[in-house]
Parts: sequence; structure tokens; C-alpha cells
Amino acid sequence: MNDVRFYKILVGVNALIPLGLLGYDGWRGQLGANPIEFFLRTTGVLTLSFLIITLSITPLRKMFGWNALIKFRRMLGLFAFFYGFLHLTTYSVFDRSLSIPAIVADVAQRPFIAIGMAALLMLIPLAVTSTNGWVKRLGGKKWARLHKLTYVAAILGVIHFWMIVKSDIFYPALFGLVLAGLLVYRLVPRRKPQLPLASASGERGE
Repeated sequence: MNDVRFYKILVGVNALIPLGLLGYDGWRGQLGANPIEFFLRTTGVLTLSFLIITLSITPLRKMFGWNALIKFRRMLGLFAFFYGFLHLTTYSVFDRSLSIPAIVADVAQRPFIAIGMAALLMLIPLAVTSTNGWVKRLGGKKWARLHKLTYVAAILGVIHFWMIVKSDIFYPALFGLVLAGLLVYRLVPRRKPQLPLASASGERGE
């Protein structure tokens, strides 16, 4: 138990390092000519990165037998929501000054914003129900079905990223390929290991 707590602290500290570096660079005035845009892009990439890492937990656990990874999945998912919330807050407060008409007009003119908001909205119920108490309330099966929305949010996140960059699509394509691999792993049925059959000689007494 103490080991798990230590590793959770380690994961948490490392997950916050990018935010610390952003704050430090902002304090030094080294976020480029457009600091708000730089912060938006970085928090957006971090959101998508943590979503992909969260979705990778189950395949890694099953392929390599790293069962302890499951203890960190919810925590990583919450960091995805955290950075997504920072992303949306930065856009709403610093880029659009909390002007609802400006945000609505922006969404109407630039559909990728609506797609990004839809992805974040899907993460809200996942963050709220991330506790053991909610698992008990919903039941394991219902909880698992609800949290499959993580895949939908990740798909929308990749589309959102792709539509933003327009020409230089290397990074959104990379995210898309990794996500496609995770979806294939999830959707393609895998053969269950067969129990060894008794030898023919044993059955026939030869």
C-alpha cells in the first residue's frame, strides 16, 4: 500500500511538471509572441496525451502482465480532465474574456472549437464518477460502459487537434495512429487460450 501511495505521488508530481514549466516560462516572458495561444496549444496537447496514456493502461496490463498499472488509470484520467479544464478556461477567460456572445460567435465560425468543447463535456461525468463510491452506485458494468466515453473524447480530441493545425499534421496524425491502434486492440476479438487436450494415446490407452 505504501509503495502504491509513493508511486501515485511520483506520477502526480511528474504530471504537474509541464504546468510548472509553463508557469516558469510565463513568469520569464518566454512563451513566445502569443503566450495565450502557446498555453492553449500546450494544455490541449497535454490533455490528449493523458487521454492516450489512460487508454493505454489496459492493453499494457494485458499484454505484459503489468497489473499494478490499473491502480493509476483513474488518476491519469483525472489529469486529462485537469489539463482539458485549463485549456477551456484559458480560452474562455483570457482569449474571450468570458464574453458569451464572443464565444458563441467563435464556435459558429470555427467548428473545431465546438468539437473540443464536446470532448471536454464528455470528460466531466467521467471525472465526477471516478471514485470508488460511484463505482458502487452505478455498478461495475454500467460504470465501465460510461467510461468508454474516454475513447469518444479522445477521437474528438484528435479531430480537434487536426482541424487546428491544418497543414502540419504530423503530431495529430501520430496521436491518431496511436489511438487507432488502441481501438483496434479493443475491438478486434482475441482468442481465449485453449486448455490443453488430453493426448490421443492417453485416451486410447495406446
